[in-house]
Amino acid sequence: MFGFGGNPMHERVRSMAFSFKTSLFGLLIACMANVAWGDDLGALPETIKKWQDMRFGMFIHWGPVSLKGTEIGWSRGSVIPEKEYDALYKEFNPVLFNADEWVSVAKAAGMKYLIITSKHHDGFCLWPSKYTDYDIGETPFGRDVLKELSDACRKQGIRFGTYHSVCDWYHPDFPLGSPGGKTKKTNPNLDRYMKHLENQVTELITNYGPLSTMWFDVPQEVGPERGKPVEALVRRLQPDITINNRGYQGPSGDYDTPEQRVGAFNRDRPWETCMTICRQWAWKPNDTMKSKEECIQTLLLTVGGDGNLLFNVGPMPDGRIEPRQVDRLKEMGAWLAKHGNGVYGTRGGPFQPGRWGASTCKENKIFLYVMNWLKDGPLLLPPIDAKIIDDEMPGGLDAEVVQTTENISVHVPNENRDPIATVIELTVDCPAFDIEPAAVLYRSDSLAFGKKATASNVFQKMETYQPAMALDDNPETRWATDSGTSEAWMEVDLGEPLRIGSLMIDEPAEYKRIQAFELQALDGTTWKTFHSGTTIGPEWSLHFTPITIQRIRLRILKANEGPTIREFQVFAPSQ
Repeated sequence: MFGFGGNPMHERVRSMAFSFKTSLFGLLIACMANVAWGDDLGALPETIKKWQDMRFGMFIHWGPVSLKGTEIGWSRGSVIPEKEYDALYKEFNPVLFNADEWVSVAKAAGMKYLIITSKHHDGFCLWPSKYTDYDIGETPFGRDVLKELSDACRKQGIRFGTYHSVCDWYHPDFPLGSPGGKTKKTNPNLDRYMKHLENQVTELITNYGPLSTMWFDVPQEVGPERGKPVEALVRRLQPDITINNRGYQGPSGDYDTPEQRVGAFNRDRPWETCMTICRQWAWKPNDTMKSKEECIQTLLLTVGGDGNLLFNVGPMPDGRIEPRQVDRLKEMGAWLAKHGNGVYGTRGGPFQPGRWGASTCKENKIFLYVMNWLKDGPLLLPPIDAKIIDDEMPGGLDAEVVQTTENISVHVPNENRDPIATVIELTVDCPAFDIEPAAVLYRSDSLAFGKKATASNVFQKMETYQPAMALDDNPETRWATDSGTSEAWMEVDLGEPLRIGSLMIDEPAEYKRIQAFELQALDGTTWKTFHSGTTIGPEWSLHFTPITIQRIRLRILKANEGPTIREFQVFAPSQ
């Protein structure tokens, strides 16, 4: 059962099905066989545009590991012993799986495409592959999940794609094994494994294509010399496919894939944030789920940065997507049903996303999504080289938009503001995408803004990473410390004794390194701790009994790598 050739009868049945399906593509592939494929070959511009226009897709991580509720692939050989993990498929019988229902959920969420783990790092395949017995065909369930799902997607107008792991910790020919690809196998043969990878990629495109995307992941041991031929094969089999950037080590594919974070504003290189609706990729009982507000704002910040959002769900072992996740996705879809015109078919900008919110554009329209307003006064946007000729809000609500050579002032009465994102549509006298992108320097009410700051350590003593960068209301700048720093402090002098009642610390998700910290106030000559904590993370906030201080200090007691802080803000007590 652990062989990779399969039993003779199993092979004959699969070979017949494979031959029948491949014959439909035979003429096309033969005509393309003599095409020269250069190293710099990428998807055609119109293919990328169609992919960008969709903006929102469903990611699905699923397999026998759902029986345990642990992470797919990564829990093999760590949380779950290898032999136990590898035998889970014998119990995998998701009798409530309904491909039409899955796709209906994606459609109700406003998603335009769907990508599922055809094979994760654990080697298990969700289709009956000709090249292994470690697949869905050998489970009690036995049905071809990819076939049913791809058919349901086409029937409902959702683009279908596959996630396919480059590494395979189960396959004997791949050099590395579990846990986490940290062990070495005794007699691997990477060249033979690459042929196996090519064979399975061919099956996926031939049997279930055309695909929207071939989404590769974790190319351990695979450099350009081995990875480029696989990418070229994919493009030979389907010229209008998109390929992500994880097919081999080094620059590759058509688009980048920031993971579990919103990517930075980038109009030059297509990108797609992949993120989980809960914390784990595979299903986990009682996993913490993102709020409706967080889900929708994540989508808007992603699209506003000119990226796509691939939002992951992990179905349960019985084959259903967890009902509470379905409800959350439908809430997103209901919001998009009202405001999706500013999401689909748009480009990011011209106002770069930030704490204030995000913007998108298409034709002569700019869509503002304001998520944070100043307590007093309007939102101030930078000037643009275009004339605003009209503005409107959904439902006939009024916004006050005033354009000058210095800025664009946007004000909406409190009662007309949406707690998730207030939508304002601007009409300009030119193609909106031609307007030069500009950052919005959002001014908070932080009493620390622009004040004097000192720190125990600054990354390579560079000006661009001084502690003052955490007091400038600019999420693009940060205080950073040298690599290997495990303890550090940053002090702020407010200039005079001020009464404060809350604060916000923004530790970027991609640099979440703090494991223990204290907040201290200077009392005469003694630093006194008024709060102790462990982790911080993005936009961490604290409300406390008001105190009067002039100097405040963040003391980092433990970090697993050089800590960095994007913003450190303190506020007067709320009225």
